Amino acid sequence: MKVVFAGTPEFAANALRTIYQAGHSIELILTQPDRPAGRGMQLQASPVKKYALEKNILCLQPESLNAQNIDTHKKSQTLATLNVLSELDFDVMVVVAYGLLLPKEVLDLANDKQRFGCYNIHASLLPRWRGAAPIQRAIEAGDSKTGVAIMLMDAGLDTGDVVTSEAIEILPTDTTSSLQDRLAKLGANLIVQCLSECAKGGRPKASPQPKDGVTYAQKIKKAEGAIDWSRSAKQLDQQIRALNPSPGANTVYKGETLKIWFSQAYAPSENANSLLPGTVLGKSDAGMLVQCGNGILEVLQIQKPGGKKVAALAWLGEEQTKQKEIRFDALLANLT
Repeated sequence: MKVVFAGTPEFAANALRTIYQAGHSIELILTQPDRPAGRGMQLQASPVKKYALEKNILCLQPESLNAQNIDTHKKSQTLATLNVLSELDFDVMVVVAYGLLLPKEVLDLANDKQRFGCYNIHASLLPRWRGAAPIQRAIEAGDSKTGVAIMLMDAGLDTGDVVTSEAIEILPTDTTSSLQDRLAKLGANLIVQCLSECAKGGRPKASPQPKDGVTYAQKIKKAEGAIDWSRSAKQLDQQIRALNPSPGANTVYKGETLKIWFSQAYAPSENANSLLPGTVLGKSDAGMLVQCGNGILEVLQIQKPGGKKVAALAWLGEEQTKQKEIRFDALLANLT
C-alpha cells in the first residue's frame, strides 16, 4: 500500500516503523514543526520526523492544514502541503497523534473513490475517552481496562466508524508511560492488519460507535499536577500515575515544590480522623507513608526542583534529621 502518514510523538513513530517494516511504501510524512525542548530549549525534531530523515522519506511540517484565518507565512506552508497531497499518488492515509486537525478537503482526498480512506489509531475503547489525553484520563479515572481502536476518520472529534478494537488491562502499577508503550505496540499491529485487508482489495468493514458511553479526554493542564492531600489515597495514586511522565504530580514542603513520581495507595488508617492530610506517618520498607483525606499513600519516588529523582526513603531520612514532624501542604489548587 502507498501510505500518507501523519503523526508526531513516539507513540506515532512506533506505528510508522511497524508500517514501514511490514513492507508498505510511505509516500509522505506529515508531522508538527520542530519545537523547543530540553534545558537549553533548542528546537527538536519530533520522533516521527527523525524516522523520516533516517529513511529519507519526504516530510512536511506545516503549522496548520487549514488555510483559513492564518497568517501569510503559515498559509503559504499550508497551501504548499495541500498541493503536494492533491498531486500525490497514494492509497490510504494513517493518522496517529498528529496534533493538528484534518480539514474536510484532506479527508475528501483520502476518501476519493480510488482510495481506502483515512484511518486513525486511537488509544482508547471508543466511544470512551474521545479527545487529546485518553491514556492519562483512563488511569486518572481508575479504569480497569483500556485499549486501541482503529477508526475511519470523519469531521467530528474521534466520532468515526470503528474498524477494529482490542482491550488490555490497566495494571495497578501502570503509569501513562508504561501503558502508552503497550498501547503503541498494540495499535501498530492493528493498523498493519487493517492495511493488509485494504491491500486485498477493499475497505475493512467498519461499525458506527455506540451512542451510549461517550466520554471526553480533555488535554492535560500543568495545574492538574497539584496534589490535594485531602483527597483519597486511591485518587492521588491514580493522579500521580496518570501524570507520569508529564507534567508530573507535585506538592509543597516548606515553600519548596516537590514532584512525586511513583506511589501506592493503602486503606484508611485507624487514627485518620486525628491527623491532618499531608502528614508523614513514617516509613515503610519501600517508601514513606503520607496521611490522605481517606487512606494512606506510600510515596516511592520524589524529586526536588532542579534535582534528580530519588527514593522517597532517602529524602525522608534527610528531613528526619532536621525536624520531627513532616507535613506537606494539604491544598495546592492554585499551583501553575
